[in-house]
Amino acid sequence: MPGPLSGFRVIDVTQMISGPMATMILADQGADVIKVEPPGIGDLTRALAGRKRGMSPTFAVANRNKRSVAINLKDARGVDLLKRMVARADLFVQNFRPGTVERMGIGEGALRAVKPDLVYVSISGFGERGPYVHKRTYDPVIQALSGLASIQADESGRPRMMRVIVPDKVTALTAAQAMTAALLARERTGQGQHVRLAMLDAVISFIWPESMAGYTFIGPDRAITRPPNTRDLVFRTADGYITCGAVSDSEWEGLCRALERPEWLEDDRFKTPAGRVRFADARLELAAEVLVSKTSAEWLARLDAEQVPCAPILTREDLLRDPQVAANQMIVESTHPRAGAMRQPRPAARFEATPAELRIPAPTLGEHTDSVLGEIGVDQPELDAMRGAGIVA
Repeated sequence: MPGPLSGFRVIDVTQMISGPMATMILADQGADVIKVEPPGIGDLTRALAGRKRGMSPTFAVANRNKRSVAINLKDARGVDLLKRMVARADLFVQNFRPGTVERMGIGEGALRAVKPDLVYVSISGFGERGPYVHKRTYDPVIQALSGLASIQADESGRPRMMRVIVPDKVTALTAAQAMTAALLARERTGQGQHVRLAMLDAVISFIWPESMAGYTFIGPDRAITRPPNTRDLVFRTADGYITCGAVSDSEWEGLCRALERPEWLEDDRFKTPAGRVRFADARLELAAEVLVSKTSAEWLARLDAEQVPCAPILTREDLLRDPQVAANQMIVESTHPRAGAMRQPRPAARFEATPAELRIPAPTLGEHTDSVLGEIGVDQPELDAMRGAGIVA
């Protein structure tokens, strides 16, 4: 069965993670995503570590279900080819620094001239104006400017970067939702539009609900509280590590019963959810002193019996064997024609009537140049001439 976005064509000139992961989601859901890459180099993630027979694992996952066309967009003839592709597309997405696409001749105006109802998507680090617009942007820069690194500060107050590239991925998820919303609007109105998304904006929106709670209400009576130190939610047991937490009154009562500490229920500091947040350090220190006395399995059984949120802290190896992950059939194995056997997550959202699927593996550079250009009317002599001139590969 076709995916929910089957029939839509996307021209993707993005690189690295935020853009490619966003279009990967659309490709998983059935869109025909044509990845346009520079000849000879391709997407920079092709060169990342862990390559197997020339295919990097990061590229293999973030660019699955796509077709690759290698075109030199620094040549006017390459730009003309791109425009011919856009004329048959629904959505175009780019993540060059502001001003670059206009200099290349592939800005919104230039492409809308060949496809009036095009959805044109621009992903950038900081937006189109302001003092940081022309800064080079990678994930740690956004972690620093968004407040995310300061939220992760250690006990000494030293900011820390998250090891997962959260800004890139939050931007990808936000972009995927925005792109599908723009396509829906076009279906209803017949009009395309320009969707602009800055990584900084996506991350500030992402962290705000709880991490900026103290800055939401304006006035002298607002309460500024520090975000909870999530590292304190890692508890050592007699044989490993677990996490557990209690937000509601019933969960707190269950935690006290599971840990056999009824006296905590009488502690005035912990009698309300607000108090348990205010005195989180003391509460978590008390819990840590108790949890080290028994094994992870013993504590998890007790906590589950009291319906207290809890889990073992899994390593990446453990994740592959976890029974819930297995029950969800989340990790799938396949054979990549270049790299061989591989595993990756299936599309997270499950559609009952229009399933998202892993249809084709991540392409080698320029693997689909001939077939895609053939679809827009480029014949073999023209293709051979352009290849000889270095315009395509």
